[in-house]
Amino acid sequence: MNRNEMLQQLSSIDEWDIIIIGGGATGLGAALDGASRGYKVLLLEQFDFAKGTSSRSTKLVHGGVRYLEQGNIKLVFEALRERGRLLKNAPHITSSKAFILPVYSYWQKFYYRLGLMLYDLLSGKLSLGPTKLLSKKKVIEFVPSIQSKNLKGGILYYDGQFDDSRLAIDIASTAAKHGAIVLNYCKVIGFEKKRVPKNQHKIIAVKATDTLSGQEYTLKCKAVINATGVFTDTVMQMDEHEKQNIISPSQGVHLVIDKKFFEGDNALIIPKTSDGRVLFAVPWQDKVVVGTTDTPMKKISTEPIALEEEIKFIIAHFNRYCKTSIEREDVKAVYAGLRPLIKIKGGGNTSLLSRDHTIIVSKSGLVNITGGKWTTYRKMAQDAIDNAVFVSKSVKKICVTPTLPIGDWSLPIDKNDHFHVYGNHANEIQSLIKKNNSWKEKIHSSFEYTKAEVIWFVRSEMAICVEDVLARRTRMLFLDANVAIESAPLVAELMMNELNKDENWKHQQIESFIKLAKQYSL
Repeated sequence: MNRNEMLQQLSSIDEWDIIIIGGGATGLGAALDGASRGYKVLLLEQFDFAKGTSSRSTKLVHGGVRYLEQGNIKLVFEALRERGRLLKNAPHITSSKAFILPVYSYWQKFYYRLGLMLYDLLSGKLSLGPTKLLSKKKVIEFVPSIQSKNLKGGILYYDGQFDDSRLAIDIASTAAKHGAIVLNYCKVIGFEKKRVPKNQHKIIAVKATDTLSGQEYTLKCKAVINATGVFTDTVMQMDEHEKQNIISPSQGVHLVIDKKFFEGDNALIIPKTSDGRVLFAVPWQDKVVVGTTDTPMKKISTEPIALEEEIKFIIAHFNRYCKTSIEREDVKAVYAGLRPLIKIKGGGNTSLLSRDHTIIVSKSGLVNITGGKWTTYRKMAQDAIDNAVFVSKSVKKICVTPTLPIGDWSLPIDKNDHFHVYGNHANEIQSLIKKNNSWKEKIHSSFEYTKAEVIWFVRSEMAICVEDVLARRTRMLFLDANVAIESAPLVAELMMNELNKDENWKHQQIESFIKLAKQYSL
């Protein structure tokens, strides 16, 4: 993917079949779905791909055990089916993970075993492995850090795991491979409309600004999809000023700690804490992700900040269920994401709001899709494209994404190889090292990421600033905020040379990133 080449192609299309606003999971999925069907698709993202909620998940591809308890069989069934598809379509960036659910009463043992057997049953042929009943001794063996007091045993089941923002980049590149134009740092600022029968004003063009150059574009189109997550209301009100808000944001916070505090490779799930939440402790990229919270929020931000009570909640509950206690200073990174939940009149508790996705078609023809989660992004994208095709009265073409490979990979995949997440592109990164031997050096001794990868991100993955590299192309900011801060000067230097920027740009980038990264550190 080359951003300049994509910008040049904007003028070559007189009218787009579909323009998508939002470069998160759903928007990128829609770009891939539409382009792979043969439609002329343009995606516009005002920041970087997966800048928002789509890079701030628990890193799980799952059916949602707690949704099963809530009785939402339909959502769980759909999510489990999509989980299986995603693990098959992107094996280089996904994997299965064993989860241990500890139980503290014999009634719980029966209740949760029954529920997880149903979870297996709903998985069907896409099951990742059989659920097993565990003795107290076996639970301690699988999760050595578990607090054993009053422990009666547990249940082992399997779910999926992935790297969210790396998957987003692969979806973007696959969409581009199928002919889509995907642009980051391109902000939609308005719509152009035309009166049609029944006194309605239909959107016929999208107005956008390249935030890097300041150049403005008026882009004609047949249909527009609003896939902006928690910013759905903003775009809907750009279309209809009087439109009432439909989004009820819920904040989910995660803490990242070293593996010494949670030994082993298996994950832990507490399905119901004292206040009814779900707590995960999941090994990921040689760290452990602990969370999450479900806090109603009034304000929406591109960089949500964890509340003090959320941090205390996670630490206290981790210490309650694990014998190796953690303190604030043990936290390597903290990150927060906002879920775009759909409002229910009179509903004040976001944990009770629907996790299903919702589609609303405005009078202007704007297709608004929101809700859902990473696991079901492909189905959400399919539904969005189907609606856009219907609204524009275009010829309907068959969706091919259920079995469409994401990224460029081939089997077998060596998960012990640091470069495996790049699939076959790993060879191109190795070629960079052969041309410049110094690029094999690590950008920090604490991680395996090399200088060559930074060059690759700039040349082929549309990385524009230091944050793009340290937060999303690599995951350093989310794994160890202080190490990411220490890495910023070297990354800025490499990017400055590659992008032909000056020293002033470099210093601004370092300063800007450090200011941001401090929000990820306790």
